[in-house]
Amino acid sequence: MPNSVFGFAAALVLAVGLAIAGWFVGDGFLQGRKADRYVTVKGVAEQEVKADLAVWALRFVATGNDLAEVQRKIAADATLVRDFLTAGGFAAEEIESRDLQVIDRLAQQYQQGQVDSRFIIAQTLTLRSGDVDAVTATVERMSELVAAGLVLSNENQWNSGPTYIFSGLNDLKPAMIAEATRNARAGAEQFAADSGSGVGGIRRANQGVFQILPRDSIPGAQEAKQIHKTVRVVSTIEFTLQD
Repeated sequence: MPNSVFGFAAALVLAVGLAIAGWFVGDGFLQGRKADRYVTVKGVAEQEVKADLAVWALRFVATGNDLAEVQRKIAADATLVRDFLTAGGFAAEEIESRDLQVIDRLAQQYQQGQVDSRFIIAQTLTLRSGDVDAVTATVERMSELVAAGLVLSNENQWNSGPTYIFSGLNDLKPAMIAEATRNARAGAEQFAADSGSGVGGIRRANQGVFQILPRDSIPGAQEAKQIHKTVRVVSTIEFTLQD
């Protein structure tokens, strides 16, 4: 009799244990299934900005057969360009001299044929200013330099005009990320409404890459050549779904 009672009790404990274990397994499976219920959406945020820095390199050349004369010409041209820029309202410290190049064509190893101008001297003056509107206005007066006899060179890409830079991206990031998140949630809520569910918390998020784009998306438009730009970010966010 005692053995049968002990056997019954052991069987009862085993059955209860199996039932509890089964409940935990079932609940764990249910929670796992709930965790798998999510939606992935993209949130876009855009903001128009204005450049706060302009960098403009002006490269000019002088040629001739007398080195001293060519040097005097390039020095006079440099003074002409400096006076032109300061007349536009720019301070002397905003103008930097760089990249002085002197070429003796007769000294070149592979020079062939007659040389009309033996010496070529090239000089670059770079303007760096936060007054982008003044830079643009000065560019429109470039014909004055040409009329004064300045020979501009297009040998490097800097001479295609000023480069406009926007340096305040870090200040925009928090608000734009928040806007992208709100837009993503709105998309998730629409999806959830269509499927008879609700939107829970964020399961996973990818901030996305901030892009500075030309405001005017015309063929061949370059962001660096436009004062007005568009900052854009696309965030990818996973939201959990709830019944």
